[in-house]
Amino acid sequence: MSMVLFASVVRVRDGLPLSASTDYEQDKGLQETKKHLKSLSKKLSQFPDRCSLRSGIYNINFTSSLGVGYMMVCTENYPNVLAFSFLDELQREFIVTYDTKRINSALRPFSFIEFDNFIRKTKQRYNSPRSLSTKINLADMQTEIKLRPPYQLSAEDIGSINGFSEHKQSKYKGIAPNQMLEAVTLSGIVACILSVLCGALNLLRGVHAIESVLQNEDEDFNYVIAFFLGTAACVYQCYLFAYFSVWRNIKSFLAFAMICLCNMYLYELRNMWQILFHVTVGAFITLQIHLRGPQGKAPDYNV
Repeated sequence: MSMVLFASVVRVRDGLPLSASTDYEQDKGLQETKKHLKSLSKKLSQFPDRCSLRSGIYNINFTSSLGVGYMMVCTENYPNVLAFSFLDELQREFIVTYDTKRINSALRPFSFIEFDNFIRKTKQRYNSPRSLSTKINLADMQTEIKLRPPYQLSAEDIGSINGFSEHKQSKYKGIAPNQMLEAVTLSGIVACILSVLCGALNLLRGVHAIESVLQNEDEDFNYVIAFFLGTAACVYQCYLFAYFSVWRNIKSFLAFAMICLCNMYLYELRNMWQILFHVTVGAFITLQIHLRGPQGKAPDYNV
């Protein structure tokens, strides 16, 4: 039988559970899937705003908007359009009921446990699709899912979590990973320009280093590699600033680490001020990438 089994509302920035449905189900497979859901809830900020994950005979679906994530577990044959329509109803009601300031200031888990009454009633309705009074509205959700299908997560996307039945690389269909980022700030533009400048300087010095190696066999070819790796890291930082990517902040930090290592290796060819400039620019754009997070999708109330 296809049905919604569990639902929860969490805060995206730290995975703090804000509310959840009461669960009387003792099935071991479901309990294991809920552990996967709990692990996912701590990483929502690293994923697109609409995702699905297969976990054994169950599906985990979730959406995120305005700093709040809405998650559910359902049977594998439960229709996607009903699953995301269910999450959309939770989102609409939660945003109307609780203001952002109160959500951000919540300290304890399940600070909005009273919301479970709405979750329970909505779950009952969606477990009896024939009694749904919103069948007409499902057409809108079906169209939206066709235009923007959920990102299909895999174990590789979320790290090694034991118990997943599928370990194949997920094949994405849709536009969710190209999620819109927040508006570009002046400091972000400056950081991007400086990073491009550093990349251009590294590229120019790398070309000169190649000429030196060709003219003098005693020259260290590793300097050429260091210059070009520095160029690649600077360009990649600009790409991460401009576009959404899974593990975006971690990738940015690794690129910054590469910039630091390259400059440490090139200390004989650069003075202290040049090294400080390149490292400072790398740190500056890494900070800007972290500050420019994914843009929350505001709910559409057809106003």
